[in-house]
Amino acid sequence: MSEALVVDGLHKSFGTLEVLRGVDLAVAEHEVVCLIGASGSGKSTLLRCVNLLEPIDQGRIVVEGEEITAPGVNVNRIRRRIGIVFQAYNLFPHMSVLRNVTLAPTLALGTSRVQAEAEAKELLSRFGLADKRNDYPDSLSGGQQQRVAIVRALAMRPDLMLLDEVTSALDPELVAEVLEVIRELAAGGMTMLIATHEMGFARDIANRICFLDEGVILEQGPPEQMLTEPKEPRTQQFLQRIINAGRL
Repeated sequence: MSEALVVDGLHKSFGTLEVLRGVDLAVAEHEVVCLIGASGSGKSTLLRCVNLLEPIDQGRIVVEGEEITAPGVNVNRIRRRIGIVFQAYNLFPHMSVLRNVTLAPTLALGTSRVQAEAEAKELLSRFGLADKRNDYPDSLSGGQQQRVAIVRALAMRPDLMLLDEVTSALDPELVAEVLEVIRELAAGGMTMLIATHEMGFARDIANRICFLDEGVILEQGPPEQMLTEPKEPRTQQFLQRIINAGRL
């Protein structure tokens, strides 16, 4: 199985704060990898570096065999292959759901408006949003807005999806509908790197779980082993806190 993503010796600092301290990670095609760890462990920064939203200080990132951190790489071309969804939905409030979804394919991919709308309608109906296409974001629930944000990323036909705590801004009853969309993507073979606090979801969906601690991947393995028999004391301590909070 070929590797969709390789992160090699990645370092990233903000001023004097070293957030990533030599991250090594390989994600195979069609693999779903969940990143867990305390806030500030570097999960979001890692995703932002993979999408080239943050310049890296050291190391390299390879997507489908191409080193995207090499000098002179066309950043916009790379970003078209990598979808990213944040915990804030970042939808354009003055545009309908349909326009939010079709904007990037028409501008960045040169897709005709007719084709972009046909594909957008298909995606929206696949994820239970067909009746919302003419609505504006502020009339939707948080769960619906987050599903639109995921559909918008999918409309660019990415090879790799990055999901950054996509449920953390949602009310608990809205979380399930967003997780269902991600489950369907996994079932369809989408390669995904997901930062999450939802341990039950990680156990359910991931092929592998990586525990980030102070800017390095301290431990990784299959979900069942990672969540029930972690080897590292720091991982054990983190999961014990999660269990004590009733979140596993």
